Amino acid sequence: MESIRPPKVELLWWEGCPSTDDALALLREEMGRLGLDPGAIEMREVRTDETAEREDFVGSPTIRIDGSDVQSPRGEPTGLTCRVYKLRDGRVSPIPDRNDLHDALARALEGGD
Repeated sequence: MESIRPPKVELLWWEGCPSTDDALALLREEMGRLGLDPGAIEMREVRTDETAEREDFVGSPTIRIDGSDVQSPRGEPTGLTCRVYKLRDGRVSPIPDRNDLHDALARALEGGD
């Protein structure tokens, strides 16, 4: 029987953005709800525009699960900036929609992307 590999969860952030702690708390909560280890989150600081471009970093915080962004950046420019997410109800937020995050983690657990 195959063992289930936990998804790789990354939080990319920029020092100038105040939303990192809120995004990390939300991510830890949702990982815990799904039985994943919140301590396994890979925190990666993006410090330069060059790194932002190389990482396809469209703002802080960016959460990726198995390499996929929890919300498609839809052609937004890369750079050292705060990110804006669109919530399911149409509002904008500095952190992703809880349901989008949960669904992305659940898909990764099921082996989908």
